[in-house]
Amino acid sequence: MRFQGLIKKIIDFTISLTTLILLSPLFIFIVILIKLDSKGSVFFRQERLGKNGKMFKIWKFRTMIENAENIGLGLASAENDPRVTKVGKFLRESTFDEWPQLINIIKGEMSLVGPRPLPKYSNQDEFLNELWQKRLSIKPGLICLVDIKGRGSVSWEKRLEYDIWYIDNQSLWIDLKILFFGFFAVLSQKGVYGKDGVNLPPPTSKKDKEK
Repeated sequence: MRFQGLIKKIIDFTISLTTLILLSPLFIFIVILIKLDSKGSVFFRQERLGKNGKMFKIWKFRTMIENAENIGLGLASAENDPRVTKVGKFLRESTFDEWPQLINIIKGEMSLVGPRPLPKYSNQDEFLNELWQKRLSIKPGLICLVDIKGRGSVSWEKRLEYDIWYIDNQSLWIDLKILFFGFFAVLSQKGVYGKDGVNLPPPTSKKDKEK
C-alpha cells in the first residue's frame, strides 16, 4: 500500500507538471481574456479541506464577478447566474476554471484523482462530520468518480457514496480508468449544473440533506 502511494505521488507530480507546462500558452490566453472581460483578480482562492482536515487554498480561474459569494445565491450557482462573467461561463462549462489546481497537485495538497475538495462549514452537524471524516482520509482530487456518474446532476448523498466507494477500493488501475473516462465526461459538458439548473453547496444539516 505504501509503495502504491509512492507511485501515485510520482504519477501525480509528473503528469501535473507536464500538463501545466504544455497548457501554459492556453493559460496565458485565458488570463488575458479574464482581465479583458471583467475587473478583479485572475484567480479565485478559497480555503478547502485537504487530507486529514488540513486546510489549503485552492487555485481556480475566477469565473464570477468580485465578491460573488456574498451576492445572489451565495455559495450556490445557477445555469444562468448573472454573477458569472462571459468568459467565466465558458470556463465553467469546459471546466478549464479547475485546471490551475495542477499547482495544488504539484505542491502535494491534492491528487489527480480523489474526492473533490470542499469548504468547511461551521454548522455541519455530527452526522455529516462522520461521513466527512472518512472522506478526508485521502487527498482531494482534480477528477473524481462523480465526474463519470453525472457531475452536478448527482445528489450530495450519492456523491458521498461514490467518494466512500472510491476510498474503500482505490487502486492505480481505478485511478487510470477515472482519469480516462472522466476526461471524456468533462468534454461532453453533461451534468455541469444540478437539478433545476442549480448547483447547491453540500448540505450542512440533516434537514438540508432531506431536501
